Amino acid sequence: MLNRKLIQGLVFKRRGHCSPSGLTSLLALLLTLLPVGLWGQDPEFLVSRSPVGRPGGRLVVSLRAEPKTLLPLNALDASSKEIQGLLHADLIHIHRPSQETRSALAQQWSRSRDGMRYTLRLRRGLKFSDGQPLTVADVLFTFQVLLDEAVKAPGRDLLRVEGKFPTLRAVGEDSVEVALPAPYAPAERLFDSIAILPRHKLEAAYRSGKILEKWTMGAAASEIAGTGPFRLKEYLPGQRMVFERNPHYWKRDSAGVRLPYLNEVVMIFSPNPEAELLRFRAGESHLHSRLTARGYSSLSGLPPQERPMLQDLGPGLEQHFLFFNQNDLTGSGMSALLAKRSWLQDVRFRRAISLAIDRAGIARLVFQGKASVLSSHVSPGNRLWFSGASSLPARSVEEARRQLKAMGLILKGDVLVDPSGSPVSFTIAMNAANSEQRQMAAIIQEDLRGLGITVALAPLEFRSLIDRVLNTKDYEAAILALRDGDVDPTAQMPMLLSNGRMHFWRPNQAQPATEWEAEIDRLMKRQISDGNEKRRKENYAQVQRIISRELPFLALVSPHVLIAAHRNLRNVQPSVLAPHLIDGLDEMYWAAENNKP
Repeated sequence: MLNRKLIQGLVFKRRGHCSPSGLTSLLALLLTLLPVGLWGQDPEFLVSRSPVGRPGGRLVVSLRAEPKTLLPLNALDASSKEIQGLLHADLIHIHRPSQETRSALAQQWSRSRDGMRYTLRLRRGLKFSDGQPLTVADVLFTFQVLLDEAVKAPGRDLLRVEGKFPTLRAVGEDSVEVALPAPYAPAERLFDSIAILPRHKLEAAYRSGKILEKWTMGAAASEIAGTGPFRLKEYLPGQRMVFERNPHYWKRDSAGVRLPYLNEVVMIFSPNPEAELLRFRAGESHLHSRLTARGYSSLSGLPPQERPMLQDLGPGLEQHFLFFNQNDLTGSGMSALLAKRSWLQDVRFRRAISLAIDRAGIARLVFQGKASVLSSHVSPGNRLWFSGASSLPARSVEEARRQLKAMGLILKGDVLVDPSGSPVSFTIAMNAANSEQRQMAAIIQEDLRGLGITVALAPLEFRSLIDRVLNTKDYEAAILALRDGDVDPTAQMPMLLSNGRMHFWRPNQAQPATEWEAEIDRLMKRQISDGNEKRRKENYAQVQRIISRELPFLALVSPHVLIAAHRNLRNVQPSVLAPHLIDGLDEMYWAAENNKP
């Protein structure tokens, strides 16, 4: 192991033959390689489970847009969120590949028997990227700011439990206790992506009411301090952001080398997907986490010596689904919708439509086979909570016709009519800017023609589509996509609860309109407060069975997560959870033959 005498010998052995700049470089190298902190208190490192790599090199990653802010408190756009993972760290982190929680700035934590108090102990020797210590006071400051109603931080509501917020207090010099207003089973996941802020940098601005004016994109790099693997070095608007390794990072590899391995990460801006792919193919960037099926195919066709590392991770956490308007529109004046209400709200009608849709055809034609058919709202990509308890019936036009006939809908010639003799028809609204949804709607239109049902298509501007679904209720059917930010069932609460804003087919109900919706409410509220993981999974599996039986929406397909990385990169850790690639940049390294691209 390196010690002080060895360091002194290395530095001063040839006194008079080493310039000050050379001494500085040598000291920097030695500090990078030290397995423990030799100056003062030893850090309590998190030891990486990945293979040992080699330090050095620069990695280039493209972003679709320039970040809007460097302040984690008001990071809403995808690019701002992505760079936060480089600059900052959280107390407990969701490890994206495994989808499970792991320790981060908190070395360990415990939960009280009633599930309402969590005690988190910080790692020893933590420092911000400017070298200042991170203490319990910084944790308390972070949550004080985040929960302050006057600050209006976007992430504040994510901490709300049963309508109330947690409280925090210091426990000794190295721990904090978080008291929840009610038992909350997935509480550990609340701490993910809450960047711990440096009180010494931001407290004055907070006290003066100007904290949201700090850390704008024009801020000096020296003003930004975090606990992530990198720190900001340079920002050139319209061109790039450059990040350098954080010498105070709290992770090391199993050989004792402090992470990250990379010297620099460069973020370039490629708003055009085609340009982004061309840059990757040309070697101007080294990671691509948003490949389309067409892009994946084009890279697969490259000669072996030019082909990057490609992975089809299978279905992600994005689901496309079709649903029908089931709102009570009595007195609305929407006579056309009211005339169709009896069959739009009949589960047999929804079942018939589901049986007639060629989901496999959608996956093949729209996504070139890079999508998986769904049987419920939970994608198989959700490894922790996909139950497999419900299976999708085989496509059967004949069975669909029997379901429709049982409703009294009769085929006259090539046209399906209701008991009043009116043709059965409806309009599907979708996002006009989403070419995949337009193609899906066209395929469904053709599939239902075989049942004698006329389907019209209504591409709408996205905000207009959402307004019709959630506010005016002026639609008959719609296609939407949801992308879950986490695998835990709590991510689905706004859609599954009957009073939920995102309960698309009938939102914001004062009371559940059906017994099965009431049962889903009971199961979802039960699982969220139950600390027993097995019971939680049983309750959520029952929710999935109810959805598959009642079909409030027809789950269609989940696109695959397609990623690419330079063939000489190592420790690449892709995940179906976003961000799909860059969450593991602290452990990524270049193989010897391409250490400095």
